[in-house]
Amino acid sequence: MTVLLVIASLSCLLTWLLRRYALASSLMDIPNARSSHSIPTPRGGGVAIVVCFVLAVLGLALLGKVDSVVVFVLGGAGGLVAVIGFLDDHGHIAARWRLLGHFSAAGWALFWLGGLPAVSLFGTLVDLGWFGHLLAAIYLVWVLNLYNFMDGIDGIASVEAICICIGGALLYVWLGDAHGSLMIVLSLAAAVLGFLIWNFPPARIFMGDAGSGFLGITLGVLSLQAAWASPQLLWAWLILLGVFVVDATFTLFRRLLRGDRVYEAHRSHAYQFASRHYGRHLPVTLVVGAINLFWLLPIALVVGFGILDGTIGLLVAYLPLVWLAAKFNAGALELK
Repeated sequence: MTVLLVIASLSCLLTWLLRRYALASSLMDIPNARSSHSIPTPRGGGVAIVVCFVLAVLGLALLGKVDSVVVFVLGGAGGLVAVIGFLDDHGHIAARWRLLGHFSAAGWALFWLGGLPAVSLFGTLVDLGWFGHLLAAIYLVWVLNLYNFMDGIDGIASVEAICICIGGALLYVWLGDAHGSLMIVLSLAAAVLGFLIWNFPPARIFMGDAGSGFLGITLGVLSLQAAWASPQLLWAWLILLGVFVVDATFTLFRRLLRGDRVYEAHRSHAYQFASRHYGRHLPVTLVVGAINLFWLLPIALVVGFGILDGTIGLLVAYLPLVWLAAKFNAGALELK
């Protein structure tokens, strides 16, 4: 517990320093027609999460608390994505180069993880071979980018990450702490919590691409690592990621079907429509947290404990989220 308090405190302090740096360097997020905020706000605070979490994992590895391979996986893949995001925060990087970097990070992570393990489908283990490894790479890049897409209102990405880590921690407590995974997810939650103190609505600093991309690929890698420990854990992690996965994917497909340029910035996710409907970010962020803790978490635990088949559990968990996405017009044309 003391270690987690130290991580959270350092993250909070570093976020404060990054805010001062952003203000001094005019590293500001200026509102425009695609923004969900109305006043210029410093950005780049997610670097605090990156630094504190990587240092925590490195320290745990040196103390023998976690497998040293974890440092190569999370530090290498997450670090590359964070650097790309940091550079993009300071000056635009072409989408093709960002995508190349993202797939490189995914490939690095999968090399150390061993790719995608056999997947449990309705109680039967299926080894997808090389196709599974390709799917895993696409999955990591998608989770990375959707986390960036969903980081559009105050506190939402931080609350989502903390809730997912809480779910992961409970699963590891029950099923056994494989390779120090419990301390890894708790350390990530602590690093995000320190940042959230400054990012909670109304936010005094934004996460930026460095932080959101890092969280996306880190959570994706942790879900695949969990799958190697126990096949049903992959489904449990996918359920925990449900709010962001459903909103981002529903929005993407609707825009694709309409022929939109999906690589262009927009604010047509369900959570963005909801924040404009209620006129504030706080209610939406709190509801996302509630959905995670009181709907997705119990289903993920039931699946993780082997009581419910993962495929069925995913469908049960996602269907109401799809309904919510449709209700709040995810992917619909924005009114001028």
